[in-house]
Parts: sequence; C-alpha cells; structure tokens
Amino acid sequence: MDRRGQKLRFTAVAVLVVLALTGFSTGRGHGHGSQHSGGGGGCSSSGQDHDSSSSTSGSTSSGSSGGTYRDDDDDDYDSDDYTDGTSGNGSSSTSATLQDASVELIGCATPSEAYATVEVTNPNATGGYFTVTVDFLDAGSGTVEERSTDAYVGGNDTATVQVDLSGPAVAARVDHCDPEPSAPAR
Repeated sequence: MDRRGQKLRFTAVAVLVVLALTGFSTGRGHGHGSQHSGGGGGCSSSGQDHDSSSSTSGSTSSGSSGGTYRDDDDDDYDSDDYTDGTSGNGSSSTSATLQDASVELIGCATPSEAYATVEVTNPNATGGYFTVTVDFLDAGSGTVEERSTDAYVGGNDTATVQVDLSGPAVAARVDHCDPEPSAPAR
C-alpha cells in the first residue's frame, strides 16, 4: 500500500509539473494565435480555448498595465512581438507625436542686440523640444539671415526664446524680423 501511495504522489507531482511547464492556468486562457496582456497564463495547445470570445487572432490586446505579447506562430520566434507599455492599447506613450508649438515675436534684433526674442507656446500636455525659425529681414524685406534654434518648452507652457544672429555686424543690416508662426517638435 505504501508503494501505491508513492506512485500516486509521484503521478500527481508529474501532472502538476507538466501543467506548469505548458502554461496551463485555471483562469481564462487563450489559444494559439491569441495575445496575452499584462501577465497570466494561457493554454499552450491551440485546441484548448476556454472562452472563444476572449481569443481573437490578429487583433490587438489591451490592458491597463504591463506589456502586450503577441505570438503569431509558435514555430517561428522571429514573428513574436513584445511591446512594453502602460497605455490601454499596448502602444508606448513615448511614441506619441507632439503638435507644433506656436511662435510670437516679442522683439527683433537691433545694432546692440544681435538676436530676436520670441515666445513659444506648447499646446501639448507633455514638454518637448521645438525648432524655432526666424527670418531677419532688411528694409526691403530681403533676407539678411534665417536662423533656427531648438528650445525646450514644458507641457501647456510658454517660454521666452532667444534666436541669435551669426554675429553682431549682421544686426546693423536688420530692419525687421519674421518668425515662422509654428515651431515643429524635434
């Protein structure tokens, strides 16, 4: 009887090990071709699908935290994708594109000040670097110089930015300034 108890114990342990290695879980698993988001286990067999509505091949899985794992083919590891992000659709928040900042002229170059001063307003909730461009023009509106500078502006904030000429001698030829109305994010 003692040997039979050992055999049963060994069999139970072996079954648990096999189940653990195959990723089986008593929760809602997903079959082959599905995506797993934020952790949890799934079935390794494509034939096991505990809830057919939860397994959608080729669609994007969403979760409130963690990463999104996508397995298109169990035999081809190169086609597996893993995106580490915290947004609901599995995309990284750093990939968001910033809108252009608006630029307003505050002061133009003078013979004693070889720069233009502008205000740059960032309409985005996050801060970023923006490229500010100013045309320095003569009395006939001909271009003396076109100069650009990168400036950091905090989220939903306005910053005063100085755009320098190439040298003080050029400032004497400048009559007025014409900044680009928008500064693209860098």
